[in-house]
Amino acid sequence: MNNYQQYVDLAIAWGVKIVGAIAIFIIGKWIARFLTNLLRKGLEKSNTDVTLVKFLGDLAYFGLLVLVIIAALGTLGVDTTSFAAIIAAAGLAVGLALQQNFSNFGAGVIILFLRPFKVGDFVEAGGASGVVETIGIFNTIFKTGDNKIVIVPNSNIVGSNIVNYSREPLRRIDLVIGVGYEDDLKLVKETLEDILNSDERILKDPAPAVALGELADSSVNFNVRPWVKSENYWAVRSALLEKIKLTFDEKGINIPYPQMDVHVDQKAA
Repeated sequence: MNNYQQYVDLAIAWGVKIVGAIAIFIIGKWIARFLTNLLRKGLEKSNTDVTLVKFLGDLAYFGLLVLVIIAALGTLGVDTTSFAAIIAAAGLAVGLALQQNFSNFGAGVIILFLRPFKVGDFVEAGGASGVVETIGIFNTIFKTGDNKIVIVPNSNIVGSNIVNYSREPLRRIDLVIGVGYEDDLKLVKETLEDILNSDERILKDPAPAVALGELADSSVNFNVRPWVKSENYWAVRSALLEKIKLTFDEKGINIPYPQMDVHVDQKAA
């Protein structure tokens, strides 16, 4: 009879522990999900990137769930100290194995928070240049002008200069146009100004500039600096170069080749 009572007491004690552990797990899981949703909503209100919101939300939920499981096991009488030590050791081993990935992750967080560029921008960074296709947690994907996909680790991007060609709505085209020393400089300047004024894509404000820039070794160089919308930069630049060459040919204005005059001093023997 005594043995029977001991079994009953033991069953009741373990039953209470199991019910308590299940209750802790269910309630803890609900609280973890609730707190994770609060975190995600807060990040979304602060205009944090969707990729980062999802990653941080999943990371927070996983961490809270681990704590809930440890608490539930503690209710069952499991030595959670050793269990926590095992988790910590495993986390350290994984961290050492994924050290480079964590570096890329940290750089990805910086990119997503500071936003030096966004999807669709034409960017030069991390040894690559192209249109940004995807900004990920560990790497960024570029599409080059010849339709190649370049995947760049985020740590390479953060550790280098970033040139964003699309961030500002306006860009200035900088051309250096050389003419011969024998050419009429006033005619050259007027011709360049007429070419700029004839293209409707070139902005009036800021006004385009044509100025004598340098008396070089074999040419007189003019600085030609019109302003355009960023999306028109390459089209206008190519059109200007073609128009300048054709117009100069029509008006007989020379675009000299690089040259060097050599004078030979002959002396009698």
